[in-house]
Amino acid sequence: MNVTLLAIIGGLIVVGLASYAGYLLLQLKKQTELQQHHMKLAIEKRNSNIFDSVNTLCAAGIEGQCDLSEISIRVYSIMDYVQGEDRVDFDATYPAISELYHVVKDMARGEERQALEKRERMKQNLARQKAESRLNDAIVEELKQLKQQIQPLNNQINIQMV
Repeated sequence: MNVTLLAIIGGLIVVGLASYAGYLLLQLKKQTELQQHHMKLAIEKRNSNIFDSVNTLCAAGIEGQCDLSEISIRVYSIMDYVQGEDRVDFDATYPAISELYHVVKDMARGEERQALEKRERMKQNLARQKAESRLNDAIVEELKQLKQQIQPLNNQINIQMV
């Protein structure tokens, strides 16, 4: 009788521990799913902010409000931060923007440019202007395509004050 009682108590302990282990596994699964959901939302929000910025840059480039070399540097750099399924292989999809970016990416900008000798600055200007004029039409077309491509991906909620 003692052995039977001990076996029953041992069985109850094993069943209780197994139930608790199952409960913990279920909680772990829920927590993992919640973390994945939050990660997906964070990526979508970040990508949406990126697409909003790229949309503005594309509009400025299409309307000629900014140098195409500056647009190509900014768009190429910003789109590099897109995560997930919306990531774009810029070199293959937008070759003109990519080519101009690779031409001007190492050129001095801002204060660095002002510190250059006049001859070196003129040399860089000439190379940049040649590339811009050669790729102008193709870049504007690619900016239009990019703007159309990212428009449906931009999940920003437009709120207007009344």
